[in-house]
Amino acid sequence: MPEPIAALNEEGLRSDLRELVGKTVEDTPNGPLEAEADDLAGAERHGRSAEREVYRAGHYDRGLMCV
Repeated sequence: MPEPIAALNEEGLRSDLRELVGKTVEDTPNGPLEAEADDLAGAERHGRSAEREVYRAGHYDRGLMCV
């Protein structure tokens, strides 16, 4: 029987996959919301612009808990 070519760290793979899926699910709705806020304000977050129409309210990172 041939020797295995590579060893598979199943727990590490699960952890990486869980992190990737969680980040993707979190970023999917945030992208369009960020773009809309930038468009309404006339500048990107923390950006300075002479055409800036409004200021964005405070911001804090929100984590998405996947169970």
